[in-house]
Amino acid sequence: MTSTSRPAVSSVPLLPGRVEVTCSGHQALTAAVRGHTLVTDQPLEAGGGDIGPTPVELFVASLATCVAHYARGFLERHRLDVEHLGVTAEFTMADDRPARVASVRLRVTVPPGLGEAGLSALGAVVDHCTIHNTLRQSPQVTVEVDGTTLPSTAAATP
Repeated sequence: MTSTSRPAVSSVPLLPGRVEVTCSGHQALTAAVRGHTLVTDQPLEAGGGDIGPTPVELFVASLATCVAHYARGFLERHRLDVEHLGVTAEFTMADDRPARVASVRLRVTVPPGLGEAGLSALGAVVDHCTIHNTLRQSPQVTVEVDGTTLPSTAAATP
């Protein structure tokens, strides 16, 4: 009989800027973030246990919650009701390779009475949330496996 030992998710809160991910089930993964834990999984039809969103769904949720965060800040700065604030995100996957999100549509619901100028100002604010900015100016991503840095296969952007 063989026992499989999984590295434990850190019980000590991590510093900002660090995320630790461990396997926590057949397809499930647990990410530790500053003392919080997030679980991702695959749907049942994809062989997972469906105990959490997929990593791609978490990515889109990250964009939607970032937009909501910036919208909330805008509404609070202008002393407007945030109770009815909502963001809905819909996404499609690309049909070709590499596997990736092809499009994301975000719909922001705000309290009535914001007016045309307010809607325009809000649009400018949410269009520049941190996740939007990161997608527009891709970060450098380096992958290391057991201390060896893997060569990047990403095409350079003009």
